[in-house]
Amino acid sequence: MATVQLNATRDAEIIPPITFVAPEGIHALPVDISGEQRPAAALEFVRSLFPGGDDRLWQTAAPFYELVTETMASAGLAFSGFGLFALETGGVAHCSFTVAAYASDHTDPEIAAQGILAILASDPMNDARWLDLPCGPAVSRITLRELTLSAGITASGGQARLLTGQIQIHVPFPTGPFTAVFTVDTAAMEYWGEFCDMTTAILQTVSFPVSADELDAHGPFSEASV
Repeated sequence: MATVQLNATRDAEIIPPITFVAPEGIHALPVDISGEQRPAAALEFVRSLFPGGDDRLWQTAAPFYELVTETMASAGLAFSGFGLFALETGGVAHCSFTVAAYASDHTDPEIAAQGILAILASDPMNDARWLDLPCGPAVSRITLRELTLSAGITASGGQARLLTGQIQIHVPFPTGPFTAVFTVDTAAMEYWGEFCDMTTAILQTVSFPVSADELDAHGPFSEASV
C-alpha cells in the first residue's frame, strides 16, 4: 500500500492537501510530471506495470501511456491510475482509479454533501447514497452502463455487449471550498463486489491534514498536482 498526498492548484487557487492510501495493484500515472519529463516517466511507469516484460515491450508501450498521461493531466485529474489484480484462476481483474477536485464554494461540508446528494439523486440512472466517512460526510453514486461493441473489435467477429460499472464518491473538503471526487471504473463486472470493497477501504483512509505535524505523521508521500 502507498499513502498518497495531493497538493493541487486550479486557476491559481491552492487546493488544501488531501491524503489517502492506495492499495497494492494500483499503478499511478505520472500526471504531475512536466511535459519534458513525461517520456522518461512513462517508460518508468510501463516497467512497473509490466515487470515481466522486456525492452521491446516497454519501448512500444511507453508512447501510449505517455499520451494517456497527458490526456489525464489535461483533464485536471490530481491522481490517475490503473488497477491490475492477479487472479488465482489466471488473468487479471482491472479498473481505473482517479481523483479530482473542483471548487464547490461551501463553508459547511455537510450542507455541501446534502446539495450533491439532491443533485445526483434527481437522475434515475444514479444510485446515489449518503456516506458517513471518518473524514466527514460524502455522497456515493453508482452507475451501470451497457455498451455495444462493433464487430470489428470483437474476437467473434460479431457485435457484442459489454457491461461497465462506475463508483463515484464526492467528498467535500472540511478545510476549504472544494470537493474531491474519487472514481473507479471497470468492465470486469464479475469482480464488482471486490472493487466496491476496495473503494470502501480507500475511503476509510481519506484525510485532510491541516498542519505540518499532521502531514509528517503520514510519512513519505507521492505527490500529484493539477
